[in-house]
Amino acid sequence: MSPSPLHGPAAGAPGATHRPPGSVPFLLRPLDKVLGKRTADQLAKQGATTVAGLLRLLPRRYDTWGELTDLATLAEGEQATLQAEVVRSAARRTRSGRPPAILEATVTDGSGLMDVVLFGAAGLMSAHAAQLAPGSTVLLSGKVGMRQGRRQLASPRFQVLTDLDDAEREALLARPVPIYPATDALPSWRVAKAVRAVLDQLGPEDVPDPIPADLRDSEGLIDALTAYRWVHMPQDPSQWKAARARLRHEEALVTQTALAQRRAEHAATRTAVAWPEPEASGSLRAALDASLPFSLTEGQRRVGDELAAALASATPMQRLLQGDVGSGKTLVALRAMAQVVGGGGQAALLAPTEVLAAQHRDSLAALLGPLASAGTLESSLLTAPGQAPAPTTALHLLTGSTPVPERRRILAALAAGEPGIVVGTHALLSQTVRTPFLGLVVVDEQHRFGVAQRDALRERPGITDPATGQVRTPHLLVMTATPIPRTIAMTVFGDLATSVLDELPAGRSPVETFLVPWERQSWVEGLWRRAATEIAGGGRVYVVCPRIEAGDGATTGEETPEPPAGDPLDGPAGGAGDGAPDRALAAVEDWAERLAREPALGGAGVGALTGRMTSAEKDAAMRAFASGAAPVLVATTVIEVGVDVPEATMMVILDADRFGLSQLHQLRGRVGRGGRPSVCMAVTGAEVGSPAYHRLRAFASTLDGFALAEADLDLRSEGNVLGAAQSGRRSDLDLLRARRDAALIERARAQAEAIIAADPALAEHRALAAAIADRLDDEARAYLERS
Repeated sequence: MSPSPLHGPAAGAPGATHRPPGSVPFLLRPLDKVLGKRTADQLAKQGATTVAGLLRLLPRRYDTWGELTDLATLAEGEQATLQAEVVRSAARRTRSGRPPAILEATVTDGSGLMDVVLFGAAGLMSAHAAQLAPGSTVLLSGKVGMRQGRRQLASPRFQVLTDLDDAEREALLARPVPIYPATDALPSWRVAKAVRAVLDQLGPEDVPDPIPADLRDSEGLIDALTAYRWVHMPQDPSQWKAARARLRHEEALVTQTALAQRRAEHAATRTAVAWPEPEASGSLRAALDASLPFSLTEGQRRVGDELAAALASATPMQRLLQGDVGSGKTLVALRAMAQVVGGGGQAALLAPTEVLAAQHRDSLAALLGPLASAGTLESSLLTAPGQAPAPTTALHLLTGSTPVPERRRILAALAAGEPGIVVGTHALLSQTVRTPFLGLVVVDEQHRFGVAQRDALRERPGITDPATGQVRTPHLLVMTATPIPRTIAMTVFGDLATSVLDELPAGRSPVETFLVPWERQSWVEGLWRRAATEIAGGGRVYVVCPRIEAGDGATTGEETPEPPAGDPLDGPAGGAGDGAPDRALAAVEDWAERLAREPALGGAGVGALTGRMTSAEKDAAMRAFASGAAPVLVATTVIEVGVDVPEATMMVILDADRFGLSQLHQLRGRVGRGGRPSVCMAVTGAEVGSPAYHRLRAFASTLDGFALAEADLDLRSEGNVLGAAQSGRRSDLDLLRARRDAALIERARAQAEAIIAADPALAEHRALAAAIADRLDDEARAYLERS
């Protein structure tokens, strides 16, 4: 039997060459030394630069020869490899001679049709037309487009499967066909050829196995070399399934061992100040509880107890507080801060925008009441002689707009170690901010910060143990209504504990959500008639746009000067490849003018709010909106968090496909806050079936923030579990998925902790140590060291 052009030698065939002593391990060899520069350069664009990287470039799926690809599953803009049957093909010359000739073909999956167009020299196009004869089965690789309502592949690479001889065809019928991630210059079958060339040179000594033999035996897993042969060149479906199961377990074990090793190192080198749980009376937290004009909910008490116990430990807390909009996260965080401040420490609350920071300061001041003071000295002066000082806390607001004299006063108080709470934006991350007794860092809306930003405060010189000279690490609490995919993943991987406020927010009414296609112009016009009805009933209407000015080259992000790393779907993002047409995006200035002239609104006042406005202008816009003087507010995502207008009953999000699920959910949370029925309208141009469309469908289907986060994880990816990128399709995981493989990850964590407990330096597990080193680049190492 001759080798198949798609598979090469049979799996398991010997082909390894002898390696001279002291040579670079074959898995670490650069691909340009193994495959040649041209192919290596193309593979590097897919992240594969070494032999090991190429082996981890796994097939997306496996086709069976003769089983045609369902064309209906292909999305516009997708780089796809598909198997189809040719219906017709014909080459013709062009009148202009540029290009000289065109080949037009039609392929089918048996139910639908797709057009194929190739351009080139007349002779070549005629030859291709002969190859693509009607009835031929072909593999095609290219970018999916739309033309006159039908899917089209323009200038695809192709492989005619029916050209194979009988032996090759017999081999294909018996074997699954691996379909790899491809580019225009490097189709799937060329990736397969490159992988084959590498596998032909591999021997058992070239592939150390990261999974210990006893663990492989107990789990029923195949060895590493067999796994790579079977995953890339399977003889039957059972082989690739066994290979992927083994490689998935390897990923779980390598990742969990890296995290377990880091946890063990931190346990030996890092401690936090243990803040004792407050007494029933006399403490700042007890005074806060006694002063509240309402009773804590059962969920708030439960989560409060979890946080109190964590803060009372010398192990640095890393905890996610998840609760829907209005569920009381701020109060729960304040009680935790009161535990630290009452013990003589400092607490910092980091917010992504000045609007939210000011809102938090006002909310904390209202909750604290007389317990908030300018400082502990002032409170002691106000106390009668012989009377115990009333527990109080200093409360500061530090943002980029804080006046210089006030800023200096705050910085001096913090640097002097004054116990208290400082609320701030990115200004808190400045090196001029000194908090020597920082015991707790609270990060609100953590998806708006990068991993490095969230950790910046914890890396500052802080409390030092006088006995050991060791710097204590502050405890960390991150809060969100919709965790980003990476955060969800880290809770599954066990590196971030979770507390959930799962009760329905008091006084909140359900918000109905509808998708409105831009092309349904009558529906769009109907939005403003509905807005007029809401206004007539005393309501207010938000209209959110992704841009400030029509000429802006990018969606707005003005409220986050240092936007987080990660997939753009986590913030304002999108594009043609995301299923949205190439059209001008809605801009605040343009729509504010349009709606001021909109007849359906009957002359209702229209205001505007963006992050480029001064604080005074923002305050004036919000006052006009809240009072009803301008009941329509056209804004950017500056209103995403921290804005509370109970009269607001309608949210219109223009070009909603340009926003991530976290932002969409937060924007929707701006309405329904006053107990009246409310509505959210998401206007979109996303193509049906596109990633953006599925994201919006998920958004409209539920009001549960955690469910949306899990949907986000399914739609996207975890991001870099071992690095700083926090979301998106650039996951550093090949096969493992946090949500699907949660049970496997938990099992692998126990295995990893047992390995690290017995062999902390992995001296007896060199292959496992090498696998961790291979997966951890410099950025990932730096991330692990600081997180």
